[in-house]
Amino acid sequence: MTDTAPITLERHGNAAHLVLNRPEKRNALNEAMWRAIPALLAEAEADEPVRLLVVRGAGGAFAAGADISEFEEVYATAERAADYSRAIAAALDGLATFPKPTLAMIEGACVGGGCGIALACDLRFAAEGSRFGITPGKLGLVYTLNDTRRLVNAVGLPAAKDILFTGRLLDADEALRLGLINRLVSAETLVAEVEAYGTLIAAASPRSARVTKQLMALIEAGQSDDDDATRALFLEAFSSADFQEGYRAFLEKRAPNFG
Repeated sequence: MTDTAPITLERHGNAAHLVLNRPEKRNALNEAMWRAIPALLAEAEADEPVRLLVVRGAGGAFAAGADISEFEEVYATAERAADYSRAIAAALDGLATFPKPTLAMIEGACVGGGCGIALACDLRFAAEGSRFGITPGKLGLVYTLNDTRRLVNAVGLPAAKDILFTGRLLDADEALRLGLINRLVSAETLVAEVEAYGTLIAAASPRSARVTKQLMALIEAGQSDDDDATRALFLEAFSSADFQEGYRAFLEKRAPNFG
């Protein structure tokens, strides 16, 4: 995929970067971008050395939302609207269920569909000066249940109601206070913070991360007690290659190499 493509996948060491690449439009998400995401996620998943997926925007913005200039065409008929909505859901739900850890690296505008992408990531690191908003109420639209659930999981019901009822923009300090983002740093140090976090992820067991995401998905879906399947996931770890390497490294007082 060339650098002129509206969304690209790059390798940076053990991290893959999914790059929203329409800087002239503040990375507003067009239909082609939504439809490209599932295949790019599959590529990153199949790349075994990749331990972390970073989602970021090019040119100083994360994403200013969906490309409204396409709305007349993509919402021309009920059938066309349903098809477009399925493409968006496939992208966002695919990112939310991606088996490796995911991190949104946010600067500038993170609004509408851009905020939806960030919320579909496991973690969100943002630069000071970033701005956040979810604005379907300003367009007479609504968020899907899955998108709404991800917002509620991040900030809680009262804050989610405030954000969705008003469609207002939040500054980065409020976003941090509400839990919409996990870490707020200066614009100058954002890349270094993400790289340092990626180093921590790369040093840990990829199997542990994958199974932890499976368990957290079950908790999010409402499961509160272990069953045979979750007990098996726990016990299988003791026979895994990662555990063999991890405990030997501990006994030998060295850093583990999980391959």
